Amino acid sequence: MDRPSRRDVLISGGALGTLGALSVASPAQASTLWTWSPKGSVAGAGRGADPRWVWDPEVDALVASLLDRGDVPKVNALLRTWTKNGQPLPDGLPADLRDFMERARRLPAWADQSKLATAFEFNEKRGLYLGVTYGFASGMMSTAIPKEARAVYYSKGGADMRDRITKTAKLGYDIGSEKAFEPDGEMIVTCVKTRLVHAAVRHLLPKSPYWTKAADEKIPISQADMMVTWHSLPTTVMQNLVRWKVPIPDAESEAFLLSWQLAGHMLGIQDEYIPKSWDEANSQAGQVLTPVLAPTPEGVKLADILLNLGSTIDGGILTKPILGSLTRFMLGNEIAGWLKIPRDPLWDPLIQTLWPPFVAVREGLLDLTKAPKELRQLYWAFDEILRQGALLYLSGFKTPISIEIPQTNNPHY
Repeated sequence: MDRPSRRDVLISGGALGTLGALSVASPAQASTLWTWSPKGSVAGAGRGADPRWVWDPEVDALVASLLDRGDVPKVNALLRTWTKNGQPLPDGLPADLRDFMERARRLPAWADQSKLATAFEFNEKRGLYLGVTYGFASGMMSTAIPKEARAVYYSKGGADMRDRITKTAKLGYDIGSEKAFEPDGEMIVTCVKTRLVHAAVRHLLPKSPYWTKAADEKIPISQADMMVTWHSLPTTVMQNLVRWKVPIPDAESEAFLLSWQLAGHMLGIQDEYIPKSWDEANSQAGQVLTPVLAPTPEGVKLADILLNLGSTIDGGILTKPILGSLTRFMLGNEIAGWLKIPRDPLWDPLIQTLWPPFVAVREGLLDLTKAPKELRQLYWAFDEILRQGALLYLSGFKTPISIEIPQTNNPHY
């Protein structure tokens, strides 16, 4: 039986969702039923529809219309001036787009600004860990998520991965900024613009003969796909912090989760799919993230591009093996093998050996003040290597970053 198209979903007015049927990634998963209960979500209730068959109907229809009637160039030009959450939308936007964006920019009733202030404190204290995990756990993991890798590779973003990773990194930068969701912040703007981009990709990618030949779905970026990506970020980050035994007060842990729950909501993920707690997040990730991880030709190529981002610094002589070893440490030997990241006899054991005591030193659990000078210098160097590695994934902030609605797929494919 053919999977329903987006047009079928829109015509049915979303009725498909009630049937309970990120799209499947393999035949084995096609028979897997969605069992995660909406009772575990921030909404606390819901239809329980399988998110593999739910997209973002309102914005999908809107952006398809913008593309079809040739409004996107004008819209992109106008939205370049919209950078702050509290800033009025630019004059001249199409009325239907303005109406949608005014609704989409509103925070849900469950947003808690006091908790968000605590989230900023957490981001300040754990900035290095977050930079490393966002880059080498979350960022590199995306290349081992088959549908995400294919969608990136064949969409316009795949034509310029430095630009693509910079725009993706902006999300991590903005959510960690002070007042991220307040009028002076930029996180709401980034989320709403990204939501428009996702809708454009859903409209454009099915027209790519390269994507349709490689993909095992008819429409990309379902609610399940978005949750897979969501789990590759906060859930993966928190799992690593717990694994490294980083002491985190409950209030900071809850606040960090809230910031990402809000991000998911603002990106268009329905509240019934957003976990209400870390326990629920881990439970859901076990169903939607872990089983879909697998190698693809597109993912291998993307991983190699990402590992070469530091070539402008040293030609890749040191940066590529260091970034590769950090990826192997964060994601493990199996995924590193899938991505064809070669083992490095120097950096692999060095990072593996230094990381646990490095965390202990940073957390004040291990006192280095009386340690030999050479050891202190070694840890300082290690700290700088990690900072520079993380910086490669957050290096595009010297000039304004404009997230814009694409009008084409990857011109090389």
